Amino acid sequence: MPELKYYEGTVWYARRFDVAKVPGERLFLYFGAVSYRCRIYLNGQEIGRHEGGFTPFQVEVTNAVKASGNFLAVEANNTRTTDAMPAMAFDWWNYGGITRDVFLVKTPALFIEDYFIQLNKYKNDQVDARILLSEKSANKNIELSIPELNVKQGLTTDENGVAQVSLKVKKLERWSPHSPKLYKVIISSKTDKVEEQIGFRNLYVKDEDIYLNDQPIFLKATSFHEEIPQRQGRAFSEADAMMLLSEAKALGCNMIRLAHYPQNEHTVRLAEKMGFLLWEEIPVWQGIDFENNNTRLKAGNMIKEMVMRDKNRCALAFWGVANETQPSPARNEFLKYLIRNCKSIDTTRLITAACDLVRFDKTKQQFVMDDPFIKELDVVAVNKYMGWYHQWPVSPDKAIWNVAKGQPLIISEFGGEALLGQTGNADIVSSWSEDYQAALYRNNLAMFKNIPNLRGTAPWILFDFRSPFRFHPTNQDGWNRKGLVSDQGLRKKPGT
Repeated sequence: MPELKYYEGTVWYARRFDVAKVPGERLFLYFGAVSYRCRIYLNGQEIGRHEGGFTPFQVEVTNAVKASGNFLAVEANNTRTTDAMPAMAFDWWNYGGITRDVFLVKTPALFIEDYFIQLNKYKNDQVDARILLSEKSANKNIELSIPELNVKQGLTTDENGVAQVSLKVKKLERWSPHSPKLYKVIISSKTDKVEEQIGFRNLYVKDEDIYLNDQPIFLKATSFHEEIPQRQGRAFSEADAMMLLSEAKALGCNMIRLAHYPQNEHTVRLAEKMGFLLWEEIPVWQGIDFENNNTRLKAGNMIKEMVMRDKNRCALAFWGVANETQPSPARNEFLKYLIRNCKSIDTTRLITAACDLVRFDKTKQQFVMDDPFIKELDVVAVNKYMGWYHQWPVSPDKAIWNVAKGQPLIISEFGGEALLGQTGNADIVSSWSEDYQAALYRNNLAMFKNIPNLRGTAPWILFDFRSPFRFHPTNQDGWNRKGLVSDQGLRKKPGT
């Protein structure tokens, strides 16, 4: 609604519902996301609260619901605060409210609470599985089945309700962008059954290369926000996911950076089916209070929620822990804490962060970066807007990089703004023209040839997107115009 365009504060959602209660059955309310913090009330009592606008959470309501006449109310608040993620200033729209699906989930009393099933990081014939029941109950029988691979394996839980196994498999077709093969996986217990579609692939780093299925891969990526620009609102459905991902597929991408927060599960699952690798991150985006322990704990919980939701998606290649943060002891310890939180759940993905500290050293006549923290990362990523925020110190074809030597490097953001349909001198940055944007991309591509450890590029960004911090009245008017595609869904002039 126009009157709520810039509104930040509280909104209320409410509805009545009936539910058929069955003895021995448990009930949960599952929220895909509520932005940014919320409180949940059922029949006049607060039953839960959550902070973080992009990760799911659930609340058990088994003993709180009635057979009929239940009244559910949700208080959602998107007010920015200094101790939040993101914090006070961020370059995208601060959408508020319930932004994703809400489900009432029914389970048996003892159910399959969690599972982590994947191909071993380095072995192409070993599937590792860990399955958790909802109670610490030993000697419970579980069956893991992958029919297409002729796998049917019995497991028994330990005293923590956990069952683990490593299986040798034959004739497994590994998932890749060229062949995004998924297998039906069935997990069964005496009282519960889960069916999933899971892909299997190997992913690791060796020296300056990223290996997918034992072959070096170059990442042809792009980024997008969880937004449908044509309607100026959050992307929330599978149809929305198809619109965004289809444009990335037409561009020839094999990877998507889901900027700058965990995006809708529809997008993640559809991307996997379409053959995209994914980089997913939490919004540790500039301006974070790294000295605040409460903020650190919030970020740790947020990254755990992200990893827990998507750890079975083989498309997930990178967990991102930060974007454009400034070095300091407090920042370094904060990000190390996030990495530990990731690895407490999943040690198999690659850890990355997007840095913006590359500078041109006039003495060496090279681009360099001084940030020792990058040694904590599997893959180093750099945001660098040559030709837009930074003038060329030398001609692009002579721009030599000496950054993150010995590690794979991704240019995670580059580009510039252009207003759709605007023509102008391709040599003048202030023209805001498609001609200048196209020339800018050609120049950056020339520079990339001189980066010896470059293993991926991601132009920023696929679509123009809304941002209240973009004030130029003629060329921006509340939009970041760096998109390769306009806010109306029309493609801008190609750079090659």
